[in-house]
Amino acid sequence: MSGADEFGEIERLFRPLTHGAAAALDLLDDAAVLPGRPGYDLVITKDVLVEGVHFPHGEAPDLVARKLLRVNLSDLAAKAAEPFGCFLAVGWPTGFEARDRERFSKGLASDLESFGVDLLGGDTVATTGPLFVSLTALGWVPAGQMVRRKGAKPGDLVLVTGTIGDGVLGLAAVRGELEDPEGDLVFRYQLPQPRLDVRDVLRRHATAAADVSDGLVADARHIARASGVRLTVDLERMPLSRAAATWLEAQPDPTTALVRLAAGGDDYEVVCTMPATAPKPPGFTVVGEVSVGEGISVRMGGRFIDPGHGGWRHI
Repeated sequence: MSGADEFGEIERLFRPLTHGAAAALDLLDDAAVLPGRPGYDLVITKDVLVEGVHFPHGEAPDLVARKLLRVNLSDLAAKAAEPFGCFLAVGWPTGFEARDRERFSKGLASDLESFGVDLLGGDTVATTGPLFVSLTALGWVPAGQMVRRKGAKPGDLVLVTGTIGDGVLGLAAVRGELEDPEGDLVFRYQLPQPRLDVRDVLRRHATAAADVSDGLVADARHIARASGVRLTVDLERMPLSRAAATWLEAQPDPTTALVRLAAGGDDYEVVCTMPATAPKPPGFTVVGEVSVGEGISVRMGGRFIDPGHGGWRHI
């Protein structure tokens, strides 16, 4: 794209997504100005999605844009932060037409509006490779109340929000590897719901938390490593959706099937630890406990099993 085309397209497609936020400077500068908020800490997260790696080739551009925002908001949710702004970077591949770029911006606009987030800046480039998109999301949290992965203590319980396993089954459905007659699994994979609704609970009770992007086992392991403790997860206590439970009933080896659900990733729920004395919040399921030691243990039927890597590996 020429410079004139790039700037004209930014003005047309992306300036409206700032919602007039003063910090964005109408996207006329190569930077944004973020005023401080007394009594709050600024939380910053960044994710990258690459075509053929994080979403299928040929995925609808509006779905790519919406998932990009949502996976970043999921990170903020696990930190108990309230999102307010973001920065976007996009590499448009050869053959990505103007209508595709417009569809991308409309998808992003829809979710920015839904989640109350303003686009504050970014960059667009052309590439001979696949479509890649990156977002840096910003959120506020009351000073000192961000929930880290570090903080789990022996005696705490391990809890998770929502249901686990729909993401990996949704990807399988997108690939045509299993049936999804009602489309629930595909929807969960393509448009995850960041758990911004639990931030108040996390601030009050959680000792550590992470979003379930790499897989329940892998993300629980992240908490264990950061906290210097051992987390044990019981597969039989893992909450499942109706669609995932139906799939599980048809599997010849329940243990292998449950490991697949626990390790698949793309659920974008929140796994956290809380003191055993804390009230169990609605929408959370206790799936294990924290003990002295290190790493992760996975139980099934009263015995410990080897979950392998337990989730997505980035390198």
